[in-house]
Amino acid sequence: MVFLNWLFLTTFILSVGVLTFKMFYYKNLYEKESKQTKILKADLEQIEIIARKYQLQLQRNLGNVEILTEEINKLKNDIKAVKSRNSQYRMENEQLKRKIRELENKIEALL
Repeated sequence: MVFLNWLFLTTFILSVGVLTFKMFYYKNLYEKESKQTKILKADLEQIEIIARKYQLQLQRNLGNVEILTEEINKLKNDIKAVKSRNSQYRMENEQLKRKIRELENKIEALL
């Protein structure tokens, strides 16, 4: 009977020791995971802030691109208008040169 009591007590003490070890092991593991989770959450928050900044910058840049595209289209239209005017001026210039030649020929004919 004493042996059984001793065996029971020894088994109980070992079981408590093993359970205590497991409890501390899992507690430390949980604390490490908690710290890692906090670090990951902080990193995630920083990444979200950076992503928001880049998103705002991209929106601004897209707005600038739209404005620049409008300006480029206006310049293209202006260039077309200038080319059109230049061709009209060339035509007028050619007509004037022809009239001057005609007048020069008439003057030579009169002399």
